[in-house]
Amino acid sequence: MATLTNASRVCLRGITRQSAAAPVRALATSATRQDSSATAYTYGTAFKGGDKGNQVPDFSKYMSDKSVSSNKLMGYFMVGGMGAISAAGAKSTVEEFLKNMSASADVLAMAKVEVDLNAIPEGKNVIIKWRGKPIFIRHRTESEIAEANKVNIASLRDPQSDDDRVKKPEWLVMLGVCTHLGCVPIGEAGDFGGWFCPCHGSHYDISGRIRKGPAPLNLEIPEYDFPEEGKLVVG
Repeated sequence: MATLTNASRVCLRGITRQSAAAPVRALATSATRQDSSATAYTYGTAFKGGDKGNQVPDFSKYMSDKSVSSNKLMGYFMVGGMGAISAAGAKSTVEEFLKNMSASADVLAMAKVEVDLNAIPEGKNVIIKWRGKPIFIRHRTESEIAEANKVNIASLRDPQSDDDRVKKPEWLVMLGVCTHLGCVPIGEAGDFGGWFCPCHGSHYDISGRIRKGPAPLNLEIPEYDFPEEGKLVVG
């Protein structure tokens, strides 16, 4: 019985010595010091191909064999070519946009109206339509012209002489829209023998100038011309 006990003690001591010596060997193999006076340590790696990750890649096969000036010339050519293509595309886009925004043929046809003045007798009014608005054309008599010229301009709300409102004294061309709220005045009416707006009581004289009522300005004069004798073009 004593012999069995001694054998057990010997086995336990052997196992204890082996387990204590194993960590010492593991620590000893984890790092190796090259020199006692050196301060750097080298470590091994357990991964395959680990040393290749520390190398700088070689890009020599991607580099151009041409000179620096040749490369710059190619770069300038590419930039210039792209700039020219972009400018051409922008020009085409702007031209198409302007074409779409420009007036159509029917609108341009309405932009000007030609009137035969020989059909308008002296002392009469004619109303035509231009751009959706009425145009007053008055063939004035000599007495009406004299009456328009003898008015004291300083007394007018919107001072303007008759000569500034006509190109030919006998022909008065005006936009037939009241300057108060946009109504259409009545011709040969009012206190001054010109036009009268019944909506709010604005009176205009034979030159289309405001003389009485709430309207602040004279009747507007549109663009017009006499291309030839007996012809009037409005617009």
